Amino acid sequence: APDPTNPRPKKPLIHKNPLTGENMSWEKMNLRSVRCISQQFIFVFSCLSPLFTVQCNATLSAMEDVVESPDPASSSSSFAPLECTYSITVYAGYGVEIQVRKVNLSKEESLTIMGYGGTGPELLANETLMRQGQVIRSTTNQVYIHYRSLRQTNHGMFSLHYQAFLLSCPFPLSPEGGGVTVTDIHPGGQAHFHCDPGFQVRGHEVATCVNTTQPHWSTPEPRCVAVSCGGWIRNATVGRILSPPPPSVSNHSNGNNLSCHWLIEAKEGHRLHLHFERIALDEDDDKLIVRSGNSSLSPPLFDSDMDDVPERGLLSESSTLYLELTADSSSIPLLLALRYEAFDDEHCWEPYMAHGNFSSSDITYQLGTTVSFTCSPGFVMEQGSGTIECVDPSNPHWNDSEPVCKALCGGELTDPSGTILSPDWPQSYSKGQDCVWQIHGNEEKRIELDVQILNIRHTDVLTIYDGRDLTSHVIGQYLGSRERFQVLSGGSEVTIQFQSEADDSSFILSQGFLIHYREVEPNDTCPTLPQIEFGWISSSHSSPVRGSVLTYQCQPGYDISGSDIITCQWDLSWSSSPPTCVKVQQCPDPGEVVNGARSVRPEAGFAVGTVVRFSCNQGYQLEGPSQISCHGRDTGTPKWSDRSPKCVLSQSFEPSHQILSENIALAIILPIILVILLIGGIYMYYTK
Repeated sequence: APDPTNPRPKKPLIHKNPLTGENMSWEKMNLRSVRCISQQFIFVFSCLSPLFTVQCNATLSAMEDVVESPDPASSSSSFAPLECTYSITVYAGYGVEIQVRKVNLSKEESLTIMGYGGTGPELLANETLMRQGQVIRSTTNQVYIHYRSLRQTNHGMFSLHYQAFLLSCPFPLSPEGGGVTVTDIHPGGQAHFHCDPGFQVRGHEVATCVNTTQPHWSTPEPRCVAVSCGGWIRNATVGRILSPPPPSVSNHSNGNNLSCHWLIEAKEGHRLHLHFERIALDEDDDKLIVRSGNSSLSPPLFDSDMDDVPERGLLSESSTLYLELTADSSSIPLLLALRYEAFDDEHCWEPYMAHGNFSSSDITYQLGTTVSFTCSPGFVMEQGSGTIECVDPSNPHWNDSEPVCKALCGGELTDPSGTILSPDWPQSYSKGQDCVWQIHGNEEKRIELDVQILNIRHTDVLTIYDGRDLTSHVIGQYLGSRERFQVLSGGSEVTIQFQSEADDSSFILSQGFLIHYREVEPNDTCPTLPQIEFGWISSSHSSPVRGSVLTYQCQPGYDISGSDIITCQWDLSWSSSPPTCVKVQQCPDPGEVVNGARSVRPEAGFAVGTVVRFSCNQGYQLEGPSQISCHGRDTGTPKWSDRSPKCVLSQSFEPSHQILSENIALAIILPIILVILLIGGIYMYYTK
């Protein structure tokens, strides 16, 4: 409330948290005080009954928060142990990502992070492996943090920042003899399983990522089992006939030729519709005949040697269809997938549309029923009609064939959001592709690309241009496989080019790619980074635009840990993570002493508390202290207790006295030698 005696409003008082260095208002401090009072009440209760330990519990459900060690005032207990339990629960489908900001614990303390809600408790981390800056992720939406201290006072300190992140299902395993394509591994995404020619799916073809405490697929991965060469299908409703296995494991007739026969039999009063999903046979060696009846003598409806593949499929005249497939053993049918549906005289058959959806005015498909088709995102309706109707009471059928949805090689995209798929997705793309997609967005927006799946060969390349054509700036070029990632354009248009090698003799099938795009508000700056603790930042620009450089420096007594220079890159991400300022914990090397020696205890480095002792060689004496020690300081780097000494000559060996003595000796000895030589010379002269 305003102070009536002072018209100027008071500024809120700010207090610094001694544990974290965080600036807090008195209002926030009061909230902390309430927590401390509650913990002190528990402490009083524990004094009355030593059987109870001091507890400090918190239940957190926010999507982002901080977990800190207890305040010193609440942990000054004369009883041990001190135990704290923090429970974190976020929304189902999300996990908990914990970043260790600070951790400083003694050997008498433990800090454990456990994940719950899955098949059982999961140890995520403990104090033995925990380091500052470490990131820990849970696999569920429930995490418990337990702190325990056996110390009476001076408890350790920790600070953990957590935030929720979107969990995902594990990437499903490809069945042996087949493969899997995934639209999204996050809740709601689907996995589509398929089998190679000669195999068929045993189990569910589609699984959905279910949003639960620990996301999982709705059904287990199916198996691919070898397709039998022929057979009798009784009471047929809906199903498929797929390519048979190689002749070496099939039934044979007529020597080396493969011959398969299928009899499809629906209920009495029903007819059958046969839809040609895929068919690719060798024109010279392979042959498929479909007959309306129950034997090889029935009249043919389709002969691959004589007829084109019918877009609308085939209708039986009765409740049976008889299929004959013959193939030379050296040329196995490349591709065969036929879908059959049974229906009665008052209904049309169930429509089919790969890579799309349809809605019907009547789920039993009676006469007059209309069905509307739409392709899945990324696919284009290539043939057929978007709406069909069940007509003709005497012979119920659809007035048009079901459309075909296909992932095209390139195109113009003007919708505010959409999907781009590799050619022929979800099947593998082919050799020699050169596809270009152009995305045209609102001039005031930017384009965000979410590359959810990228699995191409290392000889193929996917290039992303920041503009309307192939002359624009390249913002990304990718080969092989990569985990999910995002790319942000600098303008409102993006061009994507995909090229597959045409002359690769070692060509193998690859999944391709799946890219979602959407318009976003313009943001031409890199994310704002927090200030560095115990240091400061110098920037080359007033805002973190592309190309701007940040230079980090630390206060005296601290060293840079990490890169001291980072750059805002073209994709609006920083070139590296920000560094930290780490307190210097040792003194500089005091240096060796000339004409002497030194000993260091302990021997490793010059950390705070290290003692260095000095000694001199014979004939020299110390000038200065015989030992110095490394002392820590609250500000600045650690410092030696004194300067290093010197080794100087002792007085008895002073050079001036030694030279004087030598000169006196020479002055006495030299005349004597000269006299002896002179006498010796005279004697030798006269004796001759």
